[in-house]
Amino acid sequence: MQVQVRDNNVDQALRALKKKLQREGVFREMKLKQHFEKPSIKKAREKAEAVRRARKLARKKLQREGML
Repeated sequence: MQVQVRDNNVDQALRALKKKLQREGVFREMKLKQHFEKPSIKKAREKAEAVRRARKLARKKLQREGML
């Protein structure tokens, strides 16, 4: 992943890099990898995340159609 530094402004480039990493989910993945997660707990977490994503997608779809 690359970020360009403009006008020697390293702080701005660092913020842009952090934002890109956050968007990609790198920080979240690092946090999950710090400790071992039992397969049953991992499966339940992934299922809950999928449900959350599906609900969010449905909510956005309804909002676009003017239902909400």
